[in-house]
Amino acid sequence: MTPKPRQNAYLVLRQGGKWTDVLRLTSGETTVIGRSNQAQIVIRSEQCSRAHAEIVAQEGGWTIRDLGSRNGTLLDGVPLQGASPFAFGQTITIAGCQMTLVRHATDAFSPSAGDEKPTVQGKRLASDEDPSKTMDATELGVITARKRKTSYLEALPNHGDSPPTAALFRTAFELARCATPEQAAAIALATLRESTGVSSGAVLVLRNPGASEAPQRWTTGAVKALATTSREGRSYRGPAEKLSAAVIEGGEAILARNIADDLSIAGPDSRGQFSTSSTLCAPISIAGSTIGLLHLYSSEEEDELQVADLEFALAVAANLGLALEQLWRQDRLSSNLRRSQQQLAQLRQQLGQRVKIIGSSRAMQEIEAQVARVAPTNTTVLIRGESGVGKELIAAALHHCSPRRDGPFVCLNCAALSPNLLESELFGHEKGAFTGATERKIGKFEAADGGTLMLDEIGEMNPEIQAKFLRVLEGQPFERVGGNVPIAADVRVIAATNRDLEAAVRGGLFRSDLFFRLHVVELHVPPLRQRGEDVLLLATHFLAQFSADVGRRFDGFSQAARKKLLDYSWPGNVRELKNTLERAVVLSPGPRIEADDLMLSHLHLPPALTPSPAVASQGWSPKEVLPGEDAEPLSLAELERQHIERVLERTRGNKSQAAKLLGIERSTLDRKLKRLDT
Repeated sequence: MTPKPRQNAYLVLRQGGKWTDVLRLTSGETTVIGRSNQAQIVIRSEQCSRAHAEIVAQEGGWTIRDLGSRNGTLLDGVPLQGASPFAFGQTITIAGCQMTLVRHATDAFSPSAGDEKPTVQGKRLASDEDPSKTMDATELGVITARKRKTSYLEALPNHGDSPPTAALFRTAFELARCATPEQAAAIALATLRESTGVSSGAVLVLRNPGASEAPQRWTTGAVKALATTSREGRSYRGPAEKLSAAVIEGGEAILARNIADDLSIAGPDSRGQFSTSSTLCAPISIAGSTIGLLHLYSSEEEDELQVADLEFALAVAANLGLALEQLWRQDRLSSNLRRSQQQLAQLRQQLGQRVKIIGSSRAMQEIEAQVARVAPTNTTVLIRGESGVGKELIAAALHHCSPRRDGPFVCLNCAALSPNLLESELFGHEKGAFTGATERKIGKFEAADGGTLMLDEIGEMNPEIQAKFLRVLEGQPFERVGGNVPIAADVRVIAATNRDLEAAVRGGLFRSDLFFRLHVVELHVPPLRQRGEDVLLLATHFLAQFSADVGRRFDGFSQAARKKLLDYSWPGNVRELKNTLERAVVLSPGPRIEADDLMLSHLHLPPALTPSPAVASQGWSPKEVLPGEDAEPLSLAELERQHIERVLERTRGNKSQAAKLLGIERSTLDRKLKRLDT
C-alpha cells in the first residue's frame, strides 16, 4: 500500500517578490496549475500553458510534474525535466509566480517562507527589480491576496461606480459622523459584512495606541476589540496570534483560504467544531504605524473570501484608521481641555484668594464699592496711592471682576525701564530694530489683547512715549519699534502712580492731554497708617499664607506682637507688612509670633506724609522738612528734591542706602536725581 502523504501541506504563492496567497493541498488529489479555468491554481499569463504543471501525491511526500509546457517549470531555479519530488521548503516558479511548499499555513507568515527572488524564464532578478518591467502586464497572475495598498483609494478608473466604490464612499461619510471609536468600528464591520457576505469578524486595536508606553508586540493581553460580529448562535473567534502578528509587523493585509482543518489558523469554535474556510486580516494604520487590524473569516456554509474582498477590506481599514485618528485626537484634546479647565478653575480660585481686598476700615469698604461699580465697565482707571499700598492688587480685582476676566492681565512698571526699553516693552519690536533685537518681540499691548494692561508708575513715562501711548488709548493702531505694520489691540488700561500728576503737568513733565485721558475714574488707596484697624486683619492673612508655604502652624500673635504691629507707622505700607510677616514666619522659633520676631525698620516717613501718633510722640516734627506757615508753598517736585537731599546727607552720599531708605530702586533714584538736577 502506498503511504499517504502528510496532511496540512500548503502552497505559499508569491508574485513579483511579494507574498500573495496560501492554498491548501488536499491529500489524495491532484492539483493542476495552468491558465485554464479548470485548473485548481489559475495563472493568467501568456507564459503559462493552459495545463502547465501538476502537484500529485507520491509515496512519502509530494511530486511536481511539468505537463509539457511551452516555457517550462523551475524547481528552486532549475528547469524541471518530467517529474521530481517536491519537498517542504522548495519553490517552483511558473510564469513569474513562485509557489513554496510548507507544512503549516502559519509558515507562510514567517520571513523564511520562500525567500527566493522572483525569476522570469530562468533569469534571476535583482531584489529591487519589478517583474512588470520585464514581463507584459497581461502576463502577470491575478492571485493578489497579500497587499499593502488598495486601488480603491487611488481613484483608478477600473472601479468606476461599482457597488463596492459606492459603499466605500457611503462608509467614509458615516465614519466622519461617528462620535466614538466603538461606533466607527461597528460601521466598518457592517460595511464589510454587507460587501463580502461574511458574517464573522472584528476590529482589534492595541489598548494604548497613542501612548508612549504602548506595547510594541501584538499579544493577546495588549489587544482589545472595538467591535465584533458573528453568525447567529456562534461566538466570535480571534485570529491566530502568528497570523495577526504578521499583519501588524509587516503592515500588509493577508488572505488565507482552504484552512478548515489547520489548527494554527482555524481554531475550534465554542462547540469544538472546525468550520473556518478562509480568513482575512487587514492592518489599521495611524501616522504610518499599525495600531490594529480588521479580521474577517468565513465558515464552510459561506463563500470563501476572495482577493477582491481583501482589496475592499484594505480600503475600509484605511478609512477607519483616519476616523480613529481623528476620534482619538479629539478625545485627547477634550481630556487636555478638561484638565486645563480644572487647572484654570483652581488657579482662578487661588488667584481670587490672592486678589481679595482685605480690610474692614471705612476707607477699604469704599474702595471695594468703587471696584464693584467700575469693574463691569471698560473705563480707564487711574489708581493713586503711596508705594506699597496695593495698587496692583486693586487693578487685579478690577480685572477679575470685569467681563475681561478670561483674558490676560498684564502688568508693567514704567519706572523700571529706560525710555527706549519701555517703548519696546509696550509696543514690541521687529528683528533688527536696534542692537540686540535678535528676534521679533510682541509688546505688552499685544500680549494684553482682550484683557487688561496695568501700567504702574505711569508718572515716570517719558514724554515722547506718552504721545504714542495717548494715540493707542484713543483707539488708534500702533507699530512695533522698527516695524511699519499697523497693529490694533483691544485692551483696557489701568494706570497707577504715587506721584502728584497735577504737579507733573504744571512742571511740564507729564502731558496734560494724557492726564485728562487717564483721569476718567480715579481710585485713591489710603496708606496703611490711616487704616490701623486693617493691620491685624492683614497680618493674620499673611501669617496663614506664609505658614502654609513653609509647612508650619502658628497660634497667632502674642499680645506684645499685636501692640507692636498697631503702634508702628508702616511707611512701606502693605508691602512692608507682608515682608515683615514672611520674615517672622521663617525665623520664629516658637509656635506663636512674638514681638521680637517682628523686625521693623527705622525709616523716616516721606515729607509729604502725615506721621502716625506713635511716631509723632517720639519727637518727629513736620517743621524739620516742611516750610513754615508764612513761607511760600513749595511744589511737589521741590519737596521731593529737598527730601532726597536730606536722605543723601544722612547716608553721606551713599545712593544705594538712600534708595533703600526711600523705598525705591537705585535706578529710580538715579532718574529722579537726573530729572531734579540734583
